[in-house]
Amino acid sequence: MAHKLVQLTLCLWVFTTLVLPSPSAGLSRITLKKQRLDLKATRFARGILHNFASSDGEVIPLKNYMDAQYYGVIGIGSPPQNFTVIFDTGSSNLWVPSSKCYFSIACYFHSKYKSSRSSTYTKIGKPCEINYGSGSISGFFSQDNVEVGGLVVTDQVFIEATREGSFPTFMLAKFDGILGLGFQEISVGNATPVWYNMLNQGGVREDVFSFWLNRDPSATYGGELVFGGVDPMHYKGKHTYVPITQKGYWQFDMGDFLIGNHSTGLCVGGCAAIVDSGTSLLAGPTAVVTEINHAIGAEGVVSAECKEVVSQYGDLIWQLLVSGVQPDTVCIQIGLCLFNETRHMSVIKTVVEKENMEELSVGDKVLCTACQMTVIWIQNQLKQKQTKDRVLNYVNELCKSLPSPMGQSVIDCARISSMPDITFTIADKPFKLTPDQYVVRAGEGIATVCVSGFTALDVPPPRGPLWILGDVFMGVYHTVFDYGNLEIGFAEAA
Repeated sequence: MAHKLVQLTLCLWVFTTLVLPSPSAGLSRITLKKQRLDLKATRFARGILHNFASSDGEVIPLKNYMDAQYYGVIGIGSPPQNFTVIFDTGSSNLWVPSSKCYFSIACYFHSKYKSSRSSTYTKIGKPCEINYGSGSISGFFSQDNVEVGGLVVTDQVFIEATREGSFPTFMLAKFDGILGLGFQEISVGNATPVWYNMLNQGGVREDVFSFWLNRDPSATYGGELVFGGVDPMHYKGKHTYVPITQKGYWQFDMGDFLIGNHSTGLCVGGCAAIVDSGTSLLAGPTAVVTEINHAIGAEGVVSAECKEVVSQYGDLIWQLLVSGVQPDTVCIQIGLCLFNETRHMSVIKTVVEKENMEELSVGDKVLCTACQMTVIWIQNQLKQKQTKDRVLNYVNELCKSLPSPMGQSVIDCARISSMPDITFTIADKPFKLTPDQYVVRAGEGIATVCVSGFTALDVPPPRGPLWILGDVFMGVYHTVFDYGNLEIGFAEAA
């Protein structure tokens, strides 16, 4: 098979797919659309192509919805049945709704795969379930050909979804399914990912793929996903590469994290981070996201429990930290956390694991979480040699900036120009985000709402704590996923 360069154009959530004529031989363009942020659905998003000097290249445009969902079109079966999918580096399976999905309302709003209409379908039937950060699906495995642009992947195992959970997440989504671009290590059922089969079947000429996400919500094209190469039209300078530290997600070690010019102290010794094209915002530990939201004036839900911990235990936490007690054990010693509860700020379902917490009451869990965050905040302030009264007053103010239960926090749009830059350190180099880049606007005109691009997400050990660099980051920095060398590259997007 001739090697292909597959390029997908991404668009934002206005559900429209444009098939553009190719100006040069061997190139096919698939245009994706873009949509403004929907506060009810901020987990998924992606798409345009450009001409490559290759006679056997395949160009595939993608769509972008509201800077919150970027998606493109694939075909499954013979003849191909078309589906819009999120190209998600945070998972590894391909799934679309099944014609046998009878009892999930979301399935009635999306295209459904009908195996009886495909001459290349092979029955498998093994049941399965996938849990994402914002919803879950279940169904069974099947096998068929999958067309991505002009490239056909034969005998691809995928999931026919017969149940889609989280009512608003999937019902309101502009995509039908998800095409995972993570490693096989996190593939449910150990199914071989589409990307692996592209390589195994000789479909692409280089074992890399790259994303360019257009963050202009008014633009016709939402971005570009290139399988088998990199489009030099969409970045400036050279890429900075960092090695993969753990196969599964595209995970790497991130260095210090700065608010303005000041270190948060959290990642000085290194933090695990993943690049996830299926996450709309930037997700991090609740304690740090709260500090960021406080610094930028974002408002969340006022936590009475947080203030209670500061009022009743602030002095004791200060004394224990000053006396050298390990931060991980402080909340245990004062009786607000059980031993096995330490550092488990919350539990989320991921594609590869479900963590079960001990049977604590809801109130106990909230107090434990509030204590853990208070310890982190006081510890960070101790490093800056602040007085106790000043530190406790500052921590009490942070309680007001705790993110809302859904993780998002609202910002006064008029204050954007006075907000600090946020800087991530990757491979010892700074990657800065300005307020205009990390604040997401939803709505138009007088109905415009500004939302912090930082959302709280606590991933428990052993995989956490973890930062997730989603579309807010990838929109600023063109990203190369180098499967051959097991590394990720970042360059300023053009």
